[in-house]
Amino acid sequence: MPMTHRERVLTALDHAEPDRVPIVVGASNATGMKMRPYRGLANLLGLAPGDAYIYDWPELGTADPTEAVLGRLGTDVRPIFDAFPAATRQRNQARPPHAPCIDDWGSGQVEVGEGHWFPGVHPMSEAETLDAIEAYPWPDMDDPSRVAHVRAEAARLAADGEFAIMATPWLLFPLERAFAMQGMEAFLGNLALEPEFAEALLRRIAGLCTRLMGHFLHELGDDVDIIKIGDDLGTETSLLMSPAMYRRILKPIHAEYIAFIKAHTKARVFFHTDGDVTDLVDDFVEIGVDILNPIQTSSGRMADIASIKRRHGAHLSFCGAIDTQRVLPYGTPAEVRAEVRRVIEALAPGGGYLLAAVHTIMDEVPPENVLAMVDAAQEFGRYPLRG
Repeated sequence: MPMTHRERVLTALDHAEPDRVPIVVGASNATGMKMRPYRGLANLLGLAPGDAYIYDWPELGTADPTEAVLGRLGTDVRPIFDAFPAATRQRNQARPPHAPCIDDWGSGQVEVGEGHWFPGVHPMSEAETLDAIEAYPWPDMDDPSRVAHVRAEAARLAADGEFAIMATPWLLFPLERAFAMQGMEAFLGNLALEPEFAEALLRRIAGLCTRLMGHFLHELGDDVDIIKIGDDLGTETSLLMSPAMYRRILKPIHAEYIAFIKAHTKARVFFHTDGDVTDLVDDFVEIGVDILNPIQTSSGRMADIASIKRRHGAHLSFCGAIDTQRVLPYGTPAEVRAEVRRVIEALAPGGGYLLAAVHTIMDEVPPENVLAMVDAAQEFGRYPLRG
């Protein structure tokens, strides 16, 4: 008897082999598609794309796929998101065309090209003192409009029972939120030169993230399988900070955050962090990460996925690893298929692997390559693996 999509995911996360490798496409910003390739894909499939964006946020640019498209892709996960406060949504919907899009934290995006938005509004860019943290008008995490839809949506998916449920409250990531508030360069400078201020800012942000996460988890109840959090800690060749700095300042914050989540849900913790984070994977295991994403194979030692599996496969599951820098955007469908097969052979034995692209499928990716990826996963991901 074939497995349900949810059974397939949970079996893999239990480090056992399901009927095939689970597929994760369209379940978060980190596993989704920008609107341009999504529309191209829907057109190729002869399906109506719809015009929905995740978080109802066009400036983010990531499509919220229709059920018909998700079904054709074979994705085994369905998402639940939080929402911007109603007042923030209304303000941004009523703003003049092309004006910056400002979120509930006061940070925001500016239009850098027709329909392309980039983080460019950093309201605390000049802040360096504890008084500045205390004086800032922080957002209200108790606003009920953030999570008013979550309980009914989770209950609907759980009653159906077909798909694994992955819940992703938007950017409740302390380091990335600090970048949004100050700008990356300014905040990394403060980490090095004003560590007391930097840690205080991270802890204030983490407290707010935890408060909203508490509301989110309360509304989800038991109707959730995966909670996605994270913080981008790597570059193409190294870490954004030394391992010692991570362990001294940010790791305790991540550990407390994950401990809070695990105290309120049995869901697995999915931790997204780009770049070469090889030196921190043991730390992630220690603080309770269950699923590591995106396994950016174009970055330094993360390319050695066989070694990552050997060293960490007993303690971690992996999601991602299908290259989005060269293979998906510029490879042929045959090259995409070969890459999928290579990654499955390295990461999928014994379970513990969810197939996904390395982060969002961007505008340069042809729809034929998206189909090649998921169809190859269906072909080469059947257990027992053929090798």
